[in-house]
Amino acid sequence: MFTKIMTPVDLAHADRLERSLVCGAALARLWGIPVTYVGVTAQTPGSIAHNPEEYARKLAAFAEAQGAARQITAQSHAVVSHDPTADLDDVLLAAVKDTGADLVVMASHVPGLADYLWPSNGGKIAAHAAASVMVVRG
Repeated sequence: MFTKIMTPVDLAHADRLERSLVCGAALARLWGIPVTYVGVTAQTPGSIAHNPEEYARKLAAFAEAQGAARQITAQSHAVVSHDPTADLDDVLLAAVKDTGADLVVMASHVPGLADYLWPSNGGKIAAHAAASVMVVRG
C-alpha cells in the first residue's frame, strides 16, 4: 500500500511524540517498509546541538534507537533551516519529496482557538503534501 514513511520529530520534545512514533512504527512493520525520521535545525547553536553536524548525529542515533526498539528499518534526514520556526512547514513539505515518502505520520495537538488564526503544522502538511498524511493527536 505504501513504500516509505516520513515521521517529523522534534528532538527537544521527543517525549511528547510517543503516539505518533508507535503509530508510524506499527504501520512500517505491517507493510515491511522503512521510516525516515526528519528533524529540522538551525545553523546556530540550540538546546539539542551546537551545530548542524552534531544535530544530524543525534538524529541518526535517535533513528537507530527507534529502529532497534520498534523492530523496523529506520533512517534519519536532518534539514538545516534559516529559521526553523518560520520555515518548518515548507521545510517539511520539501522533505516529503526529498525522502520519497508516500505516507507522513506526524504528531499534533488538540486544536484550540489559535488554530482558527494560524493553521497547525499537521494541517498545512496534510493540505499541501503530495503524500498521504496521518496526523496523530496526543
